[in-house]
Amino acid sequence: MNDENRLYNTLHALRFFASLPHACSYLDDREATTLFVDPDAEVDMESYRILSQVGFRRSGTHIYRPHCGICRACVPVRLPVKRFRPNRSQRRCREINRDLTLIVRPAEFDADHFRLYRRYMQARHPGGSMDISDPAAYKRIMTASWSDTLLYEFRRDEDLLAVAVVDQCQDSLSAVYTYFNPEESRRGLGVFAILSQVEQACQSGREWVYLGYWNRESSKMAYKDRYQPLEYFDGLTWRETPPA
Repeated sequence: MNDENRLYNTLHALRFFASLPHACSYLDDREATTLFVDPDAEVDMESYRILSQVGFRRSGTHIYRPHCGICRACVPVRLPVKRFRPNRSQRRCREINRDLTLIVRPAEFDADHFRLYRRYMQARHPGGSMDISDPAAYKRIMTASWSDTLLYEFRRDEDLLAVAVVDQCQDSLSAVYTYFNPEESRRGLGVFAILSQVEQACQSGREWVYLGYWNRESSKMAYKDRYQPLEYFDGLTWRETPPA
């Protein structure tokens, strides 16, 4: 069965719901609506892989994508890893972080990770929706019972500097979330985490790294087009030019 048939079967086997309009997390003057998969549906990594191909993402157990009225500013993007060529800034970032060791671990709760997460949130996103102090809630955000998730640790000797939460699909990796020591911001650890995921995807024979949503109007999301060639999903197909 090809992916087009798998997509048809997956979409017809699931129920989808739309949220009520709510304040947009990225553009202050906009309202947003989210389309999400029935939380009670039986989902596995194969169905998630197929849903990723039409712009869906995971947050905890929830699979969603933007479904806003007339606004189409948030665009799903993915990086074709075999054709990616780092720019000068990304090559410099890789050089700065040559002293770090990448350790790939199962997605299990780790107290050191959680302490780093709390430091990152308090410095970068205090009071935000992900600024949580409950370890159980942290685990629910990062993992799902059905997901094949790994944690990428970045250490300088024994010192934990960053953690990237990464989902593994058969043909791709999906960058779920990265957090790092805010005192090490000069290293560009968020960039280095993406470069490391690209390398891991290449080594494992995967085709893409999914980077979530790009939005040229949002400083939080516009940076993703620095990774080229980037593929943008226009609602029907993936292409290498951003929608107008």
